[in-house]
Amino acid sequence: MAIPYQLRHKAKTAISSSNTVTDLSILRGKQFWIWDKQEHREQFIKTNGNCCFNHVIGLPQKEKQEFPLFDYEQLLFERLFSIDEDFKDKHLWILKSTGLGITEFFLRIIGWLCTKDDSLKGSQVCIVTGPRIELSVTLIDRLKALFYSKLGIIFSNKETVLELNGVRIEVYPSHHLDSMRGLPNVSFILLDEADFFPVGQQKDARDISERYIGKSNPFIVLASTPNRPGSLFDKIEHEPDNECIYHRIKLDYTYGLGKIYTKEEIEKAKQSPSFKREYDLQYLGIIGNTFHISDIDKAVLLGKSYDPNRIVVDAEKVLGLDPGWGSSAFGVCLLQVTDGQIQVLMADEFERPRYEDMISKVLDIIRGLNRWKLDQEVLDRCKIYVDAANPEFITTLKRQVGETSRWDFIQEKILYCKKLNLDLARYMTVVPVPFSTEGKNMIMHTKELLEFEAPLIAINPKFDKLITSLRTAISTDDGKLDKEQTSYHNVLDAFRLALKGIKMVKKELD
Repeated sequence: MAIPYQLRHKAKTAISSSNTVTDLSILRGKQFWIWDKQEHREQFIKTNGNCCFNHVIGLPQKEKQEFPLFDYEQLLFERLFSIDEDFKDKHLWILKSTGLGITEFFLRIIGWLCTKDDSLKGSQVCIVTGPRIELSVTLIDRLKALFYSKLGIIFSNKETVLELNGVRIEVYPSHHLDSMRGLPNVSFILLDEADFFPVGQQKDARDISERYIGKSNPFIVLASTPNRPGSLFDKIEHEPDNECIYHRIKLDYTYGLGKIYTKEEIEKAKQSPSFKREYDLQYLGIIGNTFHISDIDKAVLLGKSYDPNRIVVDAEKVLGLDPGWGSSAFGVCLLQVTDGQIQVLMADEFERPRYEDMISKVLDIIRGLNRWKLDQEVLDRCKIYVDAANPEFITTLKRQVGETSRWDFIQEKILYCKKLNLDLARYMTVVPVPFSTEGKNMIMHTKELLEFEAPLIAINPKFDKLITSLRTAISTDDGKLDKEQTSYHNVLDAFRLALKGIKMVKKELD
């Protein structure tokens, strides 16, 4: 429940010299929740509704309907505390379905820890949100509202700070964490929806939070719905057990079915393309703005009609390569044109590959197109389009396939073809493509082929990285691919490189 603006403004004016306007003593010594239902019922009657922290301040609400605390919240509580409230797991990683009320739960945990006794007095609680300051204000407002609904307590602190029983609770946007460093006594850190922090800010938020483990040993809770593959939560999920400091808990929509969700609400949510990410804990990234979901689904449906392991020897083929080294992955995509379709035979990306290994893999892919031979007949039917930002790799690959690697010749042919509007692939097998000038055009070409009235592109469901990349592809205002927001962008780069080399031959595609 948010405090109405008029009342908040009036209260700030009236009590500008005070932080709290009423007594918190009613909350001292209260249990957070009495998990035994019979005992809870008896204590509720005996105390006239003042049996526990949550009944004193008011129960959580959804659409003005009050709800008790559920069994999945008991699971979280018991991971944090034993019966005598000694700490069990002070570091939690929670991958959650949207709408389960996990943020609300931890705001209540923070409020309870601050008011049940004076053990946290003089400490700091840090809540880290995404970069939008409005979200930070909303969270601290929600925390303040917990004490307003039934107790009428109003706080006069600034919008991102709450002083509660001597504990300073402050919200920090993920792009402004410098002031979170060097605090003297941090007792609790909540990173809310941390998987959606910008990539660079994810690491910074985690590093700053974990540095306090050796200093004040705070609770650290990371809670989020999943975002994209390779993001913060995906990395922590796949950390070896003996190296991960977090107890990892997954709460998909089934935990809330018949409790916080009705069956009808879930059935309606399943109609959304984001359901698997928002409710079923799959790292799919946010829905992109580049390609229509219906066009992608059409390509995947068509992809069920062919065998991706069936190579048609005489079919035209194109191999797209987006070389990446170090922190960037190496994208590979192989297409063939047959049966009136552009079929995906391979679509993958490889993390931190060795240069020599990728040269060998590319040559093996080409040899595998026709009885493991690497001859001119094979190369005539398979062109290779490579990101021009990798001249060393292009040079090596050209030598391996037996064509000149002299860059004066390559540059001469590039200028000649550009002047006469000719296809560079007429003069070479390994074709360099500069993303700086061709990137936007390749996105548009890919979009046109996906939107073709009679389905052309067939993507077998096994190529899940490519499918996810297409679904999450985000283009900037100037038409370029936003690679920070797009999942598996390397395999998408390889795909659009390969599509650039597809010749729209009517006898093949009509």
